[in-house]
Amino acid sequence: MIKYTDQGKKDTRSGFGVGLAELGRKNPKVVALCADLVGSLKMDEFISENPERFFQVGIAEANMMGIAAGLTIGGYIPFTGTFANFSTGRVYDQIRQSIAYSGKNVKICASHAGITLGEDGATHQILEDIGLMKMLPGMTVINPCDYNQTRAATLAIAEHQGPVYLRFGRPKVANFTPVDQKFEIGKALMLQPGTDVTILATGHLVWEALIAAENLSNQGISAEVINIHTIKPLDAGAIVASAKKTGAVVTAEEHNYLGGLGESVARVLATHSPAPQEFVATQDTFGESGTPEQLMEKYGLNTKSIEKAVVKVIERKG
Repeated sequence: MIKYTDQGKKDTRSGFGVGLAELGRKNPKVVALCADLVGSLKMDEFISENPERFFQVGIAEANMMGIAAGLTIGGYIPFTGTFANFSTGRVYDQIRQSIAYSGKNVKICASHAGITLGEDGATHQILEDIGLMKMLPGMTVINPCDYNQTRAATLAIAEHQGPVYLRFGRPKVANFTPVDQKFEIGKALMLQPGTDVTILATGHLVWEALIAAENLSNQGISAEVINIHTIKPLDAGAIVASAKKTGAVVTAEEHNYLGGLGESVARVLATHSPAPQEFVATQDTFGESGTPEQLMEKYGLNTKSIEKAVVKVIERKG
């Protein structure tokens, strides 16, 4: 049985909004910027309490990144907010040159990530953002799994010195991690021990992995489930230890299989502990319009897909 209980579905972007508001009350150096999407990023509470520390830049995302970089010179900790597509693809040059290159203490907070943005379609969805951001030297990349963890991650990145990409989403999903958790950047979380296969999941796929593990246990398969909330720096030690125990790995992410969590894990396995691996991710494709549930089903990003990958990788284990 799953030892985690859904406390009531919530969107992860709201976890960011609550965390940002908390930071506004306790850290006078935290400032926020938004590219005309205050409601979507749930920044209203921070703005109402700290109007002098908020900058509405309008639909000018590249300018927002430049302003954020400049604010760090004055000792401020800027949190930028817009959709993941516009937080990365539209402004990659500004992030690379003005933020990452000089290690500016900017927190790039990106909502509506992945395919579960849903009905807005392929032009607003992004499935390559983790790859873009993890390849920038010095960039920390975080992809929390639920409301509680997103709130905790938002609080934690304010204490971290250096650029951070924080990725979260639009749909309401299971909220199952502890309310009072302490978020440790770069530390994988063992959610369920197992002996036959390791499931390394991130973001919205973590809950799906837990359900898959429960279903697999009814088939006599013992699945170890690990929440990889930090893509970079990656907890290689936890990955290697689990892979050595189970001898087979499945990675699950709402991202292209090229450039995402799966490829990072494959590098770790190839270097330290070779083991068969299956990838649950989108297969080098753009998305389309549809409900989050329809899209997760069509693109193979759900419990059923994880279970199929587990059966396949165990067969490969021999």
